[in-house]
Amino acid sequence: MTYTFTTTSTFTRTSARHIASKVVTDLRRMNLYYGWPTETEIENFYGELVELLDLGYVENVEYGFKRDGRRIVSVFYQVRVDGSLVDDRAGGVHARADITGASWFSFLTYNGKWFQLSEGERARIQAGLPIHRTIGQGTQDGNGYWVTDRTYSADNVGAQRRTFRPY
Repeated sequence: MTYTFTTTSTFTRTSARHIASKVVTDLRRMNLYYGWPTETEIENFYGELVELLDLGYVENVEYGFKRDGRRIVSVFYQVRVDGSLVDDRAGGVHARADITGASWFSFLTYNGKWFQLSEGERARIQAGLPIHRTIGQGTQDGNGYWVTDRTYSADNVGAQRRTFRPY
């Protein structure tokens, strides 16, 4: 005898909070190891990510340290909506980078759905976010390498994490 069943899932604000909470754990590790970002900044990054994940507008986001325009250590999250990612535990952020003379950075890329909105609608959403971003270019790789190491997911949406680590 054969049985079949169908399951459905709906990505909700709670799902977005779950994924964002894993990112926040990584940011708190960075604060523990490197003294940055501040707790206020972490909470603001959390609020921004929850909102944009919930609305379905974020393609990727990166947080890290750079020196002379080149990343030293960072965490990069690529959002995927195909249900292919499992939910790992947070943590495992690289702890021994020399960030002397470095500055903190964060770079977010909106997805195609975002650019389908009117300019006014994008401005309204941005005005409600705790982070006010400007147009810019991402950071270039420094003297190091990328490792794809974690995935965070809920209800068929996930974020695949890559970490840039120094040699």
